[in-house]
Amino acid sequence: MEKFETFTGTVCPLDRSNVDTDAIIPKQFLKSIKRSGFGPNLFDEWRYLDHGEPGMDNSKRPLNPDFVLNDPRYQGAQVLLTRENFGCGSSREHAPWALDDYGFRVILAPSYADIFFNNCFKNGILPVVLDEKIVDELFAQATLEQALTLTVDLQQQQLVVGDSQPIPFEVDPFRKHCLLNGLDDIGLTLQHVDLIKAYEARRADEAPWLFS
Repeated sequence: MEKFETFTGTVCPLDRSNVDTDAIIPKQFLKSIKRSGFGPNLFDEWRYLDHGEPGMDNSKRPLNPDFVLNDPRYQGAQVLLTRENFGCGSSREHAPWALDDYGFRVILAPSYADIFFNNCFKNGILPVVLDEKIVDELFAQATLEQALTLTVDLQQQQLVVGDSQPIPFEVDPFRKHCLLNGLDDIGLTLQHVDLIKAYEARRADEAPWLFS
C-alpha cells in the first residue's frame, strides 16, 4: 500500500447524502478481484448517459455533462467532498478500490457507513469526519467558479485551505500509523516475517509429518 504523504489537491464536491456502494461501483463490475481498473467506472450510472458493462470502451461512452466528475474544474481531483452516510449499502471492498483507482486519496464527510469507513483505511484512503457546518462551508467554496484546493496533513491531523485557520480532524492512532507507513493487513503481518519463519521451522522439527 502506498504511504500517505502530505499533499495539496483539488476538491471535488459530490453534493449527495446516503451514497451507497452500488452507486460508487455498480454490481456488474464486481466480477474482478483485482484492485485496479475500476476508476473508469466510478459512479458509472451517474457519470455516463448509457448503461455500462465490463469491457466497454469508456472513452467512447456519452458523458453526463451535469455530473460533477465530468466538470473540467474537478479533473484530477484527489479530495472527495460529500454528505452524510457515505458508503452505505453492501460491504463491497470494490468501492474504495474504485475511488483509489480514480485518484481520490481523501474523503471529507460528516459520517460514513462503518464497513466502508474501515475498508478505506485498509486501501490507503483517508476518510475524514467533519462537522456538518464545516462541510457546508467547504461546499460553498468548492462550487465557486474556481475549484477549491486544500492541503491534507495527516501527520498534523489538519486541513489547510489558503490562509484560513487550519481545520483539525481526528483519526485513530493505529489507522494513522498504517497510512503513514503504507501498511495494509498483509504489510502488518510481514513486519513479523522473521518470527513467522522461526515458528514454521520449529514446527517442522516438532511435527515433521505435518510438512511431508
